[in-house]
Amino acid sequence: MENVKQTFEEMAGEFDAIIRRLIPDYAQMVEALIAALPFDSDRDTSMIDLGCGTGTISHRVLTEFPNTEITCVDIAENMLAIARQKLERFPTTRYQVGNFETYDFDSTYDAALSSLALHHLKTDEDKQQFYQKIYDNLNPGGVFYNADVVLASSDRLQQMYMNRWKDFMKKQVCQEEIENKWIPKYYEEDRPAILCHQLSWLEAIGFKEVDIIWKYYNFAVYGGRKPHS
Repeated sequence: MENVKQTFEEMAGEFDAIIRRLIPDYAQMVEALIAALPFDSDRDTSMIDLGCGTGTISHRVLTEFPNTEITCVDIAENMLAIARQKLERFPTTRYQVGNFETYDFDSTYDAALSSLALHHLKTDEDKQQFYQKIYDNLNPGGVFYNADVVLASSDRLQQMYMNRWKDFMKKQVCQEEIENKWIPKYYEEDRPAILCHQLSWLEAIGFKEVDIIWKYYNFAVYGGRKPHS
């Protein structure tokens, strides 16, 4: 994950602008992630934001659920520095530098959220093991939702997904930048998994209410709920 860390350390200052140029309907993705949370707005909750980046997801959570204590975890210290600025009016927020390959939870949570981060885990086995770790550290009735890049269930569909993604980027980014920077970086650093497989993994671990909340070709919001007992 060292290359990933370096990329995000370097991108931190421009990340919020870049993400909207690269991710289709990014605002809708974020809203779907927040809408999936099954809590009353005034409830005291504990959440963890895995791969928090510049704090966009945590900021939306804390705006919608102001009584939440949230832990922000990211591999890049520059990202966390921006998140601290963005979330400075929420003093109970905790910040941790963490690599998913070695990260150990130090608490249990009512919700675990992640956005455009867990696909950096190298193998399907790594992802399954981390999903199990998330499940083990959720409180009964807690939820896990992930907004991430995913793979299609066939090569044909995957090629269509990639073409649609490139079509979107062309509206914001020149062709040369797409082909010489973002597509190579995708193949070098990203390790997405087939979405249907991931849903099966979550169910096998024990999650209930497993579902896809939102989807745009190769981007999706999905997750489930840990049973109350």
